[in-house]
Amino acid sequence: MYLHHLSLTNFRTFSRLDLDASRGTIVLVGDNAQGKTSILEAVYLLATLTSFQAESDRQLIHFIAAREPQPVVVARVQAEYQRGSRRHHMEVRVIQERNGVSGTRRVRKEVLIDGRKHKVSEAVGHFNAVLFLPQMLRVIDGAPKNRRRYLDLALAQVVPDYTATLSTYNRVLSQRNALLKQLNEQPSDPGQLLFWDEQLAALGARLIYARIHAVQELERLAALIHHDLTQGREVLRLNYCPAYDPLPSANGQYALALDDPRDRSGLDVGEIERGFMEKLQALRREEIARGVTTIGPHRDELRFLSNGIDLGTYGSRGQIRTALLAIKLAEVEWMKSKTGQWPVLLLDEVLAELDHHRREDLQARAIACDQVLMTTTDLSLFSDDFLPQARIWEVREGRVKDKTNVPVSG
Repeated sequence: MYLHHLSLTNFRTFSRLDLDASRGTIVLVGDNAQGKTSILEAVYLLATLTSFQAESDRQLIHFIAAREPQPVVVARVQAEYQRGSRRHHMEVRVIQERNGVSGTRRVRKEVLIDGRKHKVSEAVGHFNAVLFLPQMLRVIDGAPKNRRRYLDLALAQVVPDYTATLSTYNRVLSQRNALLKQLNEQPSDPGQLLFWDEQLAALGARLIYARIHAVQELERLAALIHHDLTQGREVLRLNYCPAYDPLPSANGQYALALDDPRDRSGLDVGEIERGFMEKLQALRREEIARGVTTIGPHRDELRFLSNGIDLGTYGSRGQIRTALLAIKLAEVEWMKSKTGQWPVLLLDEVLAELDHHRREDLQARAIACDQVLMTTTDLSLFSDDFLPQARIWEVREGRVKDKTNVPVSG
């Protein structure tokens, strides 16, 4: 999979940008705050329909356009891309419009693939991309929600209906929590929870099942890459800790959360659903007292260990960065195995904090992908063998100049 063409309109710092791309590696070079990362953000938006930086979709709209008085302002990301033997066109619109007579402005998304509108949940994964950027270190050392989001964004691109299932689960969870709070404040028949319990268990089981298998598959690939990156000095493990564990410890004993080698991959969705339902019923009185759902995928945890040490708590910045790089490179191979297509690999300032050995290894692995977009402020970080194989795009003040003399307009 690779981009042929990328067009941005009123997106971030770009009022207008058109780029003709090609297979292979493209290096975007320039000073900070020139627009390099925004180009990667636009490409990743095509894959996940969400931003890795913006707190709201409103922030994706060019700041000048967003302040214009017209009733409708649209930011557009359009792409022509190759998926297998077919060429496709995708357009993502972020639309800011006046909401009724109040004059307030709302923001919504529209997605078109080959000229037809699609729901966001249907469009996620039609284009595939894997992203690494410095802020992603919080996947390992940040809050649990960052790790859940990482898993969800990866799974959404390869598992059909995962996005829709997750969205519906969150809606059911919200309704169930509202009922729990109501039962706490105004006691009545707790049997009202049964309807929501059944839906939560069915949806949650599908999410748990997908996460179990994804973590196991990613760990297998990441451990091999991490072994090479650390020259065999460290062993990487990924430990999925579901808030509802469908495989309880033997004899009622609790396993250590950070050292849990149990294999849950033999469980099917039906077993997980039945166990989840039983656990919800067992916790009913406690959850009514607390007014909140205490177990389920919304409280899952994922931990990263190197030589048995939890990187989120004790890892150095170098260890965390190396582990995340291994996981991202594993994600590329995992996504290829699931979809049959190489995802577009997006690397933001990834070489700056790597030693020579890790730089060489990364550049060798990047060449295997159909297409890689890498940003840098310093071309000297690349090997002499690597740069001649890459296109060099100079990004300055929201404009792009192709230093390899292939036309790029902006």
